[in-house]
Amino acid sequence: MSRQNRRFCLWIVQSAVLGMLALSVFAQSPDSGETPKQPAQTAPATASTSTPSAPLPASGSVQLGPGDLIEVSVFGVPDLNTKVRITNSGDVYLPLIDYVHIADLTTDEAQGLIEKRLEAGGFVRNPHVSLFVDESASQAVTVLGEVNRPGPYPAIGDRRLFDLISAAGGMTDKAGRTVTIVPREKRDQKTEVHLATNLAEDTEHNVEIHPGDTIIVSRAGIVYVVGDVGRPSGFAIEDDTLTVLKALALAGGQTRTSSLNGAKLLRQTPDGIKEIPVPLKKIIQAKVSDMPMIRGDVLFVPGSAAKAFAYRGADAAMSMTTALSVLAIR
Repeated sequence: MSRQNRRFCLWIVQSAVLGMLALSVFAQSPDSGETPKQPAQTAPATASTSTPSAPLPASGSVQLGPGDLIEVSVFGVPDLNTKVRITNSGDVYLPLIDYVHIADLTTDEAQGLIEKRLEAGGFVRNPHVSLFVDESASQAVTVLGEVNRPGPYPAIGDRRLFDLISAAGGMTDKAGRTVTIVPREKRDQKTEVHLATNLAEDTEHNVEIHPGDTIIVSRAGIVYVVGDVGRPSGFAIEDDTLTVLKALALAGGQTRTSSLNGAKLLRQTPDGIKEIPVPLKKIIQAKVSDMPMIRGDVLFVPGSAAKAFAYRGADAAMSMTTALSVLAIR
């Protein structure tokens, strides 16, 4: 074979090899429609493997308002996804379509409006928009009174009284059984709900709560039993149905050194503290009728003569109530 023929054959072989390499590179390129495989990455041992939960789509009947923080996503066009807060004027700025007024619209209406603006501008053909509500300032319900975490809470979707009380950390030990609901639109038309002792069985009073409502959990009345008794305590009561004898029993009863004839009922009046003698010995012996107690009363049972002298002042007996624990009567 001549030198010229050998060069020609070598040129053919080189061209074939280069062509095969080019085809191999093209087959692995992302532009060819096949995603190249990425090496698996192992998360560091200290990193959390849990994924934060995404916001849930708002109910279609939820009305948007100023201050709401929303997420807008366009299916198939991730560059148009954005998180934005509605301004005081009720507008949001969205990519390509500029400002859009969505205050006072429901979430479904706002999604439809954004879809029309995207299609009318020729930006997206047959767009599908999803709107998520992260924070609903305009739809918040305020929970006040005897709850563990008072404050505003979002009311997205169907929310009921027990849902909001639970969100506020539940009721405190001093909470009463009366809840006042003040509507946003008609503040003078308050509704009082009297809860049962067992909320799990009280489905009747689990009423619907609307955005902007205010929930006020009442504080129960408190009576105190101090002095020479088994367990000096305060007792939270809802109704004025507690009597002297019942209160004494709740406080562990009298002791061996109790002076039953010197018991007093201390009651706050517009003119100051009024001392009412209590014939406790005769009440225990059923010789006289039991005496009712009202909210704020203090039953003082003295002990020995020395203790009675030390605590004979009404102000001294009243001051003892500040250090007592309060127990709820259910």
